[in-house]
Amino acid sequence: MKGLFYVLATLAVMGLAFWAYHGNYQTQAALKESRRLKGEIGDLRQALATLEAEWAYLNRPERLAQLAEINFDRLSLLPMTPEQFGGIEQVTFPAPPMLQVSQPIEIRGRLQTAAVKP
Repeated sequence: MKGLFYVLATLAVMGLAFWAYHGNYQTQAALKESRRLKGEIGDLRQALATLEAEWAYLNRPERLAQLAEINFDRLSLLPMTPEQFGGIEQVTFPAPPMLQVSQPIEIRGRLQTAAVKP
């Protein structure tokens, strides 16, 4: 009986050791993947910052005015002036939609108004 207990205990210890060994390698793989992804995120952020700087450089007002002047014959672009902008009072907003009455209520009788005392 003792021999069976020793064999089962040995097998249990070997199973737990295999489980811990396997878990250790999974953890190491997850950490390696995490480091790789963090590096990739850093590279992408740096590339994004570079692209934003290039975009800001290409959209300088004096450069765009020069391009509009150079391509005037082809594009017929005019420089913007303050008179081309309108005020908020000139904007026409759409009317709010009317709500549909699905079950109308019929009211009969007279509405009495209360006398207002000054």
